[in-house]
Amino acid sequence: MPTARAPLDRARVLTTAVRLADAEGLGAVTMRRLADELAVTPMALYKHVADKEDLLTGMVDAVVDDMAVPGVAHPDDWRDNIRAALHRSRLVLGRHPWARLAIESRTERTAAVLDHMERLSAVFINAGFSADLTHHVMHLLGNRIWGFSPELFTDHLGRAASGPGPSRGRGRTPDPADYPSILAIAADAQQRRPRATGCDEDFEMDFALDVLLDGIARLQQAGWESPAADAGDLTATGPDRRHP
Repeated sequence: MPTARAPLDRARVLTTAVRLADAEGLGAVTMRRLADELAVTPMALYKHVADKEDLLTGMVDAVVDDMAVPGVAHPDDWRDNIRAALHRSRLVLGRHPWARLAIESRTERTAAVLDHMERLSAVFINAGFSADLTHHVMHLLGNRIWGFSPELFTDHLGRAASGPGPSRGRGRTPDPADYPSILAIAADAQQRRPRATGCDEDFEMDFALDVLLDGIARLQQAGWESPAADAGDLTATGPDRRHP
């Protein structure tokens, strides 16, 4: 006797899409391929996702939902709480290699995205941070709240150390002699980690967190706050550049 299939719903569509992206990459996730995986017609999917963009947003939401840290790891230490939350984000991101570019491509603040931002903001607010400082701290953390740091050197270190390759665009071809600092950085990194094929993102994440969290703690202890905008100057929204 054949086993009854689970009814098709949005959760099942998204779970299958995430599993397909994990196995074959985001490019494999087409409506037709997804319908084949679910043994339905492509039209059946549109009862649960509006279009491909809605599907991708839902897939990102599923990944972000998994970034919630179970329980409060360090109730009395906001630094360790933030560290635990961002390490959890990085762990989840590592399970879904496609998710980084997908997260960067989203512009909608969905409930899942806001839930994640609320959890992190609440750590600071509950630790006595002002709403003002928390606002700027969240900007400072940036994409690290999703488990990744901004990538500066996307090419392999071996290639970087030997000089930039030929330009594929219409601009000037880079001359290695024009970039001594970049080449020095790449050569030093390759000497320290000769078998590496790129930057150690786990190390870079922890290094950035150490520097950022120490600086954030110093700002809180100093009672830092951003300057109020002048009544007649609506453009005065930049951060206070004074050192506390």
